[in-house]
Amino acid sequence: MEVLRPTLINIGGRIYRKNAVREASHQNEEDEEDFYRESVQCLDEPCDDFTVEETEKGFQCTIDLPSQLFKYIIGKKGETKRNLESETRTSIIIPRPGVEGDIIITGQQRNGVISARTRIELLAESFRRKQPFTHFLSFALNHPEIQEKVLLFKEEVLAKCSKDRGVESSIFQNPAKLHLTIGTMVLLSEKEVMQANEILQKCKEEFLDKITGGKSLQLQVVGIEYMNDDPAMVDVLYAKVEMKDGSERLQLIADRLMQRFVSSGLMLKEWDRVKLHATVMNTLFRRDPLAEERSSISAGKPGQRERESFDARNVLKIFGNFCFGDLSMDTVHLSQRFSADSSGYYASSGHVSLS
Repeated sequence: MEVLRPTLINIGGRIYRKNAVREASHQNEEDEEDFYRESVQCLDEPCDDFTVEETEKGFQCTIDLPSQLFKYIIGKKGETKRNLESETRTSIIIPRPGVEGDIIITGQQRNGVISARTRIELLAESFRRKQPFTHFLSFALNHPEIQEKVLLFKEEVLAKCSKDRGVESSIFQNPAKLHLTIGTMVLLSEKEVMQANEILQKCKEEFLDKITGGKSLQLQVVGIEYMNDDPAMVDVLYAKVEMKDGSERLQLIADRLMQRFVSSGLMLKEWDRVKLHATVMNTLFRRDPLAEERSSISAGKPGQRERESFDARNVLKIFGNFCFGDLSMDTVHLSQRFSADSSGYYASSGHVSLS
């Protein structure tokens, strides 16, 4: 990281600058200890974009965080909390493990309280960024006709291309879960799920109705493409989804939703535009049929197994223009990862209608 271009972190719609601090390495320390030390040592630019109350004894503010994050604020044997209190000259009260409630920061100096709060938020965000996502915004493509065509695609590919390296039954998508992912989120409490739902409902008022005109989107799912540069070494093969009228409305809706959730702090920005793709083959499914496009195992972690790619050249040559069918789409879902409803699609934590 360049000194003049430090990492920027979006927390609840506020932008913080994260300054790296060099630390001597220590042998025989666990990764968790490294995480505590690295995160708490993040310096910050004081930000007063929240309420700091003046009391008889000084100043006070509160932070609303999911209880799952408390242990990372406390640290091993309370070390992180003690360091925070010492460095900012504040007192930090954290609810007991498993008990929901606000973290309360008090201190004699207003800047100390602000600094403690900012550091706690950076610490919580650092942990959140390391977690596998729990929810995602999606467009469901699992209409019965489309599911039939996905099964037909699988049947014909296996009949004609099963001798190609890596092409076998386990890497095909479950037709009931066919979807477009708009963006992923780590939601750690019911309150955060409710917040995501509220934002989704506001999107309808702010721009969804204007873009759709109160009508469902007429889509076509035609053709397949691959993610990487070499068709002989493919991990993900996806079906292309477009508006039947040739407009960019589907892309516009996806991009605006992504931008709105990123600005709220609930979603990390990964790309400037949403890559609209409906995965039909994915090598992650070899080891885990429930796997998503972003693996729950972080890159570089010990024990991670290499993905076994497949040779997609014949699949692309024979089925490049395969027609999966048309559908009418009128719902954006807040979907739960690793779940299923009665239809086989991901269980919904909320939704908004486009029509």
